[in-house]
Amino acid sequence: MYKQRPYFIVFEGVEGCGKTYQSKKLYNKLKSKKIKSILTREPGGTPSAELIRNLILKDYFNKFQKQKFDKYTDTLLYLAARNEHIKSKIKPALNKRFVVICDRFTDSTIAYQVYGKKVNKKFIDNVHNYILDNIKPNLTFVLKVSNNSSKKRLLRRRTKNRYDNFKQSFYSSAQKAFIKISKNKKNYYIFDSSKNDKSLEKKIFDIVCKHLKIK
Repeated sequence: MYKQRPYFIVFEGVEGCGKTYQSKKLYNKLKSKKIKSILTREPGGTPSAELIRNLILKDYFNKFQKQKFDKYTDTLLYLAARNEHIKSKIKPALNKRFVVICDRFTDSTIAYQVYGKKVNKKFIDNVHNYILDNIKPNLTFVLKVSNNSSKKRLLRRRTKNRYDNFKQSFYSSAQKAFIKISKNKKNYYIFDSSKNDKSLEKKIFDIVCKHLKIK
């Protein structure tokens, strides 16, 4: 019989990789097994963090405003949203022995802000030392995707966020960063999600079952 325990699972990858889709599929499968789980996202996840998310998006999409947030202001807003998310949702859920499934977490900050926008990593690490409260993923799935599949998925989206509008070269660079971050880490799994089919759902679920000792 499965014994409920706290577990933190994160999905990472560039826009159009299918991480949101796969995280929902995993959440629904765990629910069908009667396992207490929550599905959340970053930036956002709580009312206050979602307000910060909207502020960032609004700044980015204001075409008539020549001056945008400085990259460090932008990064601090993401980190502020993460602080709210951890304190108000992730940590309380883990304390109640829930399985937490999160669409993006700290690796996205490293891939996009550090590798992509050249924000100083020590700056981010210092803030993380205060806000993470020793919380880190037990399991991370990095989904890589072909340029063609990513483009097709982004074109099908009814609503787009700020990162759906970047050049393909930015996504390629970010994807390489995610793979580099994952290298030689035993709790990371990298999958090609270009097809995003049932077989990938099964592979992910089988790995989660093994780690959670679900029969």
